[in-house]
Amino acid sequence: MARILQFRTARAKTPDAAATPVRPLRRAAGGGPDASPLSAAEAQRFRSLVLPHLDAAYGFARYLAKDPSLAEDIVQEAFLKALRGFGGFRGGDPRSWLFAIVRTTWLSTTRGASAWADPEETEALPSEDDTPEAALLRQGDVQTVRGAVEALPEPFRETLVLRELEELSYRQIAEITSAPIGTVMSRLSRARQMLLAALSEGDGR
Repeated sequence: MARILQFRTARAKTPDAAATPVRPLRRAAGGGPDASPLSAAEAQRFRSLVLPHLDAAYGFARYLAKDPSLAEDIVQEAFLKALRGFGGFRGGDPRSWLFAIVRTTWLSTTRGASAWADPEETEALPSEDDTPEAALLRQGDVQTVRGAVEALPEPFRETLVLRELEELSYRQIAEITSAPIGTVMSRLSRARQMLLAALSEGDGR
């Protein structure tokens, strides 16, 4: 079964999503972004490790916020936080580290919203038998798939996006969302089921 690469390619060509240009990082009065205390070497390391993930961070924020302008603001703030905190980065996957900051930044903008409902821990584990990529191939309508993904409840939406679009491992998603791996797998299973149900319903089946 082909993985979600078709979805990723189609997403990149869609004008209202990850292909939307992100505004350049704001400049502080002192010169560099947020007047970073990083040394020249660390600033270069930040540029080489973190900046390449700007578009991916925006794509993740776009699905979380479901609003392009808000997603841009979230990414701007997250990158400034990442720049300020880069001295504490001790290696690992910089994309996962950045996504965790994006997610925390988004949560801070929605503080006071209703709590996320966790799925039943006894949910079946994710199956590759009938995955969203198969639904995509049947559906052939990227906008419909995008709308169905954005309609998912937050914990399921972010898990599906991180796994299927960004192709992160369960462990990486668990680190980003501060959830046990079992919960990540359960959420992914539920997200796939809900997405397939939404696509089937929209297709008249």
